[in-house]
Amino acid sequence: MTATKTAYQFSTTTSLPYDEAVARVTEELKKEGFGVLTEIDVKATLKKKLDVDFRRYVILGACNPVLAHKALNTELEIGLLLPCNVIVYEADGGSVISIVDPIAMLGVVDNPALDEIAAEARSRLLRVFEAVQS
Repeated sequence: MTATKTAYQFSTTTSLPYDEAVARVTEELKKEGFGVLTEIDVKATLKKKLDVDFRRYVILGACNPVLAHKALNTELEIGLLLPCNVIVYEADGGSVISIVDPIAMLGVVDNPALDEIAAEARSRLLRVFEAVQS
């Protein structure tokens, strides 16, 4: 497995087949209190809307209700940056799993009261990231 980090996400390449990678990520998110609110099948959407072929690729909208509630009570418009997105796509016989960094996402908002919430979300998502690497 290869792990990378950019200014806005954590990413790892795994030998897990696509379906197994999606199931594993979903399971690990649940362990950290996140549910998947949305699941966007990018391949199917691009085929339907543009009649183009694309690799298997899913965007999972993950939400931890407790953290989302705290964030929304702190700043109502924060809903524009929710939920936390996780992507899984096929690559070279395995899968790539990328998770948004909540600190980067909420960093666009100038509200220090959100810092603790973002840090908690990041800690939980990093545990998901570490679990899918093992």
